[in-house]
Amino acid sequence: MRREEVRLVFVDEAHIHQDLDLGYTWAPQGQQAWRASSSPGLYKRLDWYGAYDFTQGGVFLWHGGQCNSEHTVRFLEQLAQWLGETKHPVVLIWDGASYHRSQQVRAAAQRLGIHILPVPAYSPDLNPVERLWQWLREEVTRLHCYPSLYELCLACLRFVETLNQDPETVLRRLWPKFDLDPEFENLLLSN
Repeated sequence: MRREEVRLVFVDEAHIHQDLDLGYTWAPQGQQAWRASSSPGLYKRLDWYGAYDFTQGGVFLWHGGQCNSEHTVRFLEQLAQWLGETKHPVVLIWDGASYHRSQQVRAAAQRLGIHILPVPAYSPDLNPVERLWQWLREEVTRLHCYPSLYELCLACLRFVETLNQDPETVLRRLWPKFDLDPEFENLLLSN
């Protein structure tokens, strides 16, 4: 593929929970650390779709309901509108979620002129949008439990509003890792 022949867009979904993201704590060796909690259940969450326009830069996030075929079609329509007219084919790269493979979603993608290319299973490193979710969790939910889904939604929207204001930060935070750092990889394997 030559440069500027296609418009490459990575897509992924995330569930952002009202409860704080898990962390670590101390406990006697071999024992679980139990904590009393009035935290909201895992069903108290917002489902977000995220897209990273790898060719031209920029991030698009959309919250429109549960991740399923119907909402994925609505997301693709919103994404096509956000991308605008393009003289090059749009190639969308995402994982193999069941609703991504549905006939309804494939028909919508074809109607919108979007070519779908799935990433291999269990390969989050190949999708830069995974780093977007990590970034959102660092900024919005790490060590914080929101009193309501509404307040969580407002916090997410504030994050979304600031995303594309600093293209260099977006590029630095989402750029794929093409080479392994042997020292870092060694740390992952050491005991």
